[in-house]
Amino acid sequence: MSLNARLEPVLYLFAGLLGVAGVALAALAAHGGGETNLAASASAMCLAHAPALLALALGSARLGTAWLAGFLMIVGTLLFAGDLVTLRFTGSGLFPYAAPTGGWAMMLGWLAVAAGAVFRVRA
Repeated sequence: MSLNARLEPVLYLFAGLLGVAGVALAALAAHGGGETNLAASASAMCLAHAPALLALALGSARLGTAWLAGFLMIVGTLLFAGDLVTLRFTGSGLFPYAAPTGGWAMMLGWLAVAAGAVFRVRA
């Protein structure tokens, strides 16, 4: 069993979890008061990457880099959004440079998607 096939259920799981988190954070940004920009930014990243993870799961048989792209997007989104949400509620982030590290991981995830065009799965 390929790494893509083993990771497929994880991609579905995190697509759903990031989707629900994105909607909840959007509601917090709209109705929660405080620093709404933090919740709005976290919501945007969750809602941008949830469908991307769903697409990676659906296309994992054809995209050889799906496992890497999905892993980087999951870790990146959790770090980025988690840092902003922690900052919103506690006044301090997860750890220094957590959000930028997450941002870099998300960007590398998208580059892994692009690399899938070069490293194609043989049918």
